[in-house]
Amino acid sequence: MGLLDAALPDGCRWSRVGDSFEVTRKPRGLRSADYDTVPFVPMEAIPQGGHYEPRYDEKPGSQIGSGTYFERGDLLIAKITPSFENGKQAWARSLTAPFGYATTEVIPLRPSVSGNDTRLLFFYLLHPEVRAYVAERMEGSTGRQRVPEQVLLDLPYPVLPTEDQRIIADVLERVILQIDLEERSAGVAQELKRAAIRELFTRGLRGEPQKDTEIGPVPESWEVVPLESICTATDQVDLTTEGDRRIHYIDVSCVSREALAVVTTNEYVLRDAPGRARKRVLTGDVVFATIRPTLCRVARIPAELDNQVCSTAFCVLRTNDPEGLGKFIFYAVQRPEFIDLLARNESGASYPAVTDRQVKAQPIPLPQKDERDEIVAILDAIDRKIELHRKKRQVLEELFKTLLHKLMTGEIRVADLDLSALESHHSPQQAA
Repeated sequence: MGLLDAALPDGCRWSRVGDSFEVTRKPRGLRSADYDTVPFVPMEAIPQGGHYEPRYDEKPGSQIGSGTYFERGDLLIAKITPSFENGKQAWARSLTAPFGYATTEVIPLRPSVSGNDTRLLFFYLLHPEVRAYVAERMEGSTGRQRVPEQVLLDLPYPVLPTEDQRIIADVLERVILQIDLEERSAGVAQELKRAAIRELFTRGLRGEPQKDTEIGPVPESWEVVPLESICTATDQVDLTTEGDRRIHYIDVSCVSREALAVVTTNEYVLRDAPGRARKRVLTGDVVFATIRPTLCRVARIPAELDNQVCSTAFCVLRTNDPEGLGKFIFYAVQRPEFIDLLARNESGASYPAVTDRQVKAQPIPLPQKDERDEIVAILDAIDRKIELHRKKRQVLEELFKTLLHKLMTGEIRVADLDLSALESHHSPQQAA
């Protein structure tokens, strides 16, 4: 049963958001031009996914010609697609001024009845089912649809005792803070990886002098070689002999730019697959998207996708040593220098792309095998740490959705929870 269809426990009832919260309106006679500076929140400054505070840009009051008035403590809910569906919303709890202005594409809400915990509505609006319910009621032309204020005010909302609101919000906040911690930890590890790639591919591990090359400084004993010189031949599938077999097809959207991995596939009988489904991939192959190459959509093929098929929009890089040299190539093509050189060969305004030949012609630095393997081991360790934080975040996001549903419907009680594994480094922030 969905959240909006669930029966609530004794002492609770379904109502409307508009029975507990109201849209904040600008006081009559207030003029932003009368103030030297006014905090302003553009859409790009509104976080998504559970972060509370937006970024406040100080603007001269005289320069604010339009905007949405809000006050300290208000929720700012993005109303335009796709910002609403993406969960862009903020809680202006730390606004230093009494009021501010935001983009016209938000709805500011504040409690209209005492005893309402603002955090609970903030978390409630993050629930996928709630978002979908509101999104279905958007109005306007395709691509510019917006949430009408009345739709948000008429949204079903559970009325809970004040103490229950506080306790539930405390629990959910604890999970959100841990999600934020994992996200920031993954970000720190990503920065470490970028720094490590820069250092390892220019200085190496042996402390030897550097030499200048066409791709910049590299250790003196390293070679600079065309990528194709260390790759082996690849092939395409044969519709005549393989057309009836079922395949997992990897198109460009199947590769995550965040995880640099194949995160999904599409299943087809080969002869019914899209026309681009032609390139065979084997375990350990590196696939590099040739459409918009500056986005660096690259991945290694895992064992479970051995002998499957990828789009012709990928350049397939194969070696005789996929666990050693293959992994080295995987990291080498992530270097900003590789991407920048490749970008000079792009053609096409709408869909800039390069050819397989251009990818394989790019020069890369190449150390001896022992040093190469040590570099791979270092970067593998960092990647494992990044992936660990991502997986923890995913588990916590699922926990958040489950707790939100079950706590609000009374299916589980806070007293029944054991959240000792969550080591929050922040104290809960309660609504005023």
